[in-house]
Amino acid sequence: MGWASTDSSTGAAAKTIDDPSTGPMNPLDSLGITPIPAEDEALRPQVRAFLAQAIKDLPPHRRARSWGGHDAAFSRALGQRGWLGITLPRAYGGAGRSPFARYVLVEEFLNFGAPVGAHWIADRQSGPLILKYGTEAQKQFYLPRICRGEAFFCIGMSEPGAGSDLASVKTRVRPNAQGFLLDGQKIWTTNAQRCQYMIALVRSSGAAADRHQGLSQVIVDLALPGVSVRPITDLAGDSHFCEVFFDQVQLSPEALIGQEGQGWEQVTAELAFERSGPERLFSSIVLFDQWLAWVRTPQGRSQSALRLAGQVFTQLAPLRAMSVSIQQQLMRGASPVVPAALVKELGTTLEQYIPAAIADDLFARDDTAEVPLELLRTLNYVTGVAPSFSLRGGTRDILRAMIARGLGLR
Repeated sequence: MGWASTDSSTGAAAKTIDDPSTGPMNPLDSLGITPIPAEDEALRPQVRAFLAQAIKDLPPHRRARSWGGHDAAFSRALGQRGWLGITLPRAYGGAGRSPFARYVLVEEFLNFGAPVGAHWIADRQSGPLILKYGTEAQKQFYLPRICRGEAFFCIGMSEPGAGSDLASVKTRVRPNAQGFLLDGQKIWTTNAQRCQYMIALVRSSGAAADRHQGLSQVIVDLALPGVSVRPITDLAGDSHFCEVFFDQVQLSPEALIGQEGQGWEQVTAELAFERSGPERLFSSIVLFDQWLAWVRTPQGRSQSALRLAGQVFTQLAPLRAMSVSIQQQLMRGASPVVPAALVKELGTTLEQYIPAAIADDLFARDDTAEVPLELLRTLNYVTGVAPSFSLRGGTRDILRAMIARGLGLR
């Protein structure tokens, strides 16, 4: 099952082309790269055993959807095993484990192509954000539901005309006797049509020209009157992106997360969770893994394919090491905004390179009739969805500008 056959201490660096059962290879051990603690690595065997049964009937072209795949029952099954909100405190329904434990889970979910889209955002960033900035009442209400796979969240950041320039948002809340009145629009909101809640970045004072000043975050119950959701069909035929409209939506005073006017600080901390994990490296991994399995056969083997596999490995191994090191920074309470942006930018580039390079390899062959049909179906899906990889979580130009500022280059 692809990356599930890697040596757990180094991830992709331990995978071999000829024999996936080859013993451990640890070329990164001597480089001082952050290791995943043994107690967290110990999760892998039981997670793999569960996934091998739970998704055994999903073909690769369905597994390639992974964190875009929405299966509420599967998410609840993970919650029953304590695998949702695993880093949240036990007092709120979590397991109190380190970010490395979640990292192991996420790697395995993505490597297997598990349909994790239902709980994905709630587990990855909404829960940690509520834990860090929420009131005790918010923590008591939302976090146990997230851990059980009963409360699904979407992200309300991007807006029409704003793109990844989050500081120019125009969606606004105004205080009234009942709390706040919400008006505006969000776009590219993943799975909004299937979620109960949104955490939205809104303007609570001033105007869009004020940039970072006057921004706040609010929790929006998407069942409230005045909320409407319109799915957007993408090139791959999926409809997980949505437009969300707010027309005089009445929010309670408890909808505000953290301090009024501190939304920019909060959302940049939230984006470190979104931009640094394995999902920024492994969106094309089911396709790559399926292609690699064919390359290992006499029909699929070629020198150019072996070179391509090596190119992918040599890029993926250091990126994964960077991603793991960011988890350590998050665990220490840091907000590694620039390193996370770097991982996201380089990871997205690799994710988009994989389907393009595999297509070049397959269609340059003399006899494409030998290529397995399911491999072609998976390639077709990933090729169609790959342009979105550099949209979600921040566009390439925005991320590069952030990196340049962080390096003192602008």
